[in-house]
Amino acid sequence: MDQSFQFTMLVLEWLTTLFVFLLGLGILAIVIMFVIDVSQTKHAVRRNYPVVGRFRGLFEKLGEFFRQYFFALDREEMPFNRAQRAWVYRAAKGVDETVAFGSTLNLSPPGTPIFVNCPYPMLEEEMHAPDPIRIGPFARRPYDAPSFFNVSAMSYGALSKPAVLALSKGSRLAGNWLNTGEGGLAEWHLSGDCDIVFQIGTAKYGVRDAHGALNDERLKVIAGHEQVRMIELKLSQGAKPGKGGILPGAKVTEEIAAIRGIPAGQDSISPNRHPEINNAADLLDMLNHIRDVTGLPVGFKAVIGAWGWLDELFALINERGPESAPDFITVDSGDGGTGAAPMSLIDNVGLQIKESLPLVVDKLCYYGLRDRVRVIASGKLINPVDAAVALCMGADLISSARGFMFALGCIQALQCNKNTCPTGVTTHNKRLQRGLVPEDKAERVARYSKSMRKEIGTIAHSCGVPNPSKLQRFHCRIVQDDGRSVPLDEIYPIVAPFNVQSATQ
Repeated sequence: MDQSFQFTMLVLEWLTTLFVFLLGLGILAIVIMFVIDVSQTKHAVRRNYPVVGRFRGLFEKLGEFFRQYFFALDREEMPFNRAQRAWVYRAAKGVDETVAFGSTLNLSPPGTPIFVNCPYPMLEEEMHAPDPIRIGPFARRPYDAPSFFNVSAMSYGALSKPAVLALSKGSRLAGNWLNTGEGGLAEWHLSGDCDIVFQIGTAKYGVRDAHGALNDERLKVIAGHEQVRMIELKLSQGAKPGKGGILPGAKVTEEIAAIRGIPAGQDSISPNRHPEINNAADLLDMLNHIRDVTGLPVGFKAVIGAWGWLDELFALINERGPESAPDFITVDSGDGGTGAAPMSLIDNVGLQIKESLPLVVDKLCYYGLRDRVRVIASGKLINPVDAAVALCMGADLISSARGFMFALGCIQALQCNKNTCPTGVTTHNKRLQRGLVPEDKAERVARYSKSMRKEIGTIAHSCGVPNPSKLQRFHCRIVQDDGRSVPLDEIYPIVAPFNVQSATQ
């Protein structure tokens, strides 16, 4: 008993001593920080509020993580609110996607879409999946795209290895394509045996020579993979129109450097544009050259700002013939994307998809090219309603990047450009990547893709058409400033083709 008492007292004595020591150490640290703060001249808050002012930076950093849970309401957070993210999470996990007790969405703000339900909606036996969409009828290897909803461009380097693996395997399970982004073709893209769209950015990563120009032999190697089904030439993207890709040096590993053909450990900054493309003729020449070399359908991706160049391009196509046209155009929204970019470009450069998409579709109609050129819509289309609106506006296909990032487990921590992504999606830190298990996330990717197609189909059936490919502008109305809604086909009337033959004579 005495020994036990003595041992207990000894432990308490040691703990007391340790507490006093740590307390003294803490007080000393506070005194040192106080002296440093009041004497430094660079930070006004710390100088005026020594020690306490240091917590401002900590709270600012932690706020990125905790604001979405404790302070933001379901419909107010940007760039994607909690309700939008929650739907993706539920779809990806395969849990119940229904809600109760009425809509939490305010349907009064201008721009809100309202679909016009049919009094005689489709019966189950009348519904059917859309037919595969043929892209590139003049290519040696045309592509019949099985899914109208696909993974948009995100490069390996910007994304982690586990993330790309999961996207590749999940895309195979769902039957959609995976766009490589501008960072080249990695074995992780091919590992899941899904269809691949290879993107060529302004730096020509993966298909460049020593001087950064397009290398036909490397291009042939890329096209030699059976999984590579299309080539996308990137002119611009939503995150940074008019600015090349930006990959911080911390993300340029030896492996990524080898894939891209660039030095390891250095910031990778692409040119603002393709140096060899200066006008519509150059663009068509490049697209047709790539198609001739690869035998694959070829198109381009662009954020629309100025649009006069589209008239020049489409008029030139009519002069050269329909075989000279791009096989598809990917219209990206100007309100940002997954890439690291200056805030000025993310916020205020380039038209939003709701304005640019019908503009492109209408010009294709006017020049008689609508049936020749497929239109892919991209830009914040992560939920069924937004994607369905894009289909009503005239898109043939939809691609999403951030929707699939949420399916992978992204929590919108806004750390994509810092190599500190807490969910392992956009980091090359092995410790952080450990949390992203490709086999598990592949299932989530597939479920999300299938759920999107199913729910968009549900909207179509309610509108009285058998599948999403039949949605038209009159199926959707847009709320105006006075609170009334107006049909899309009144806002953007259907454009009839002009007489191409007489115009070119």
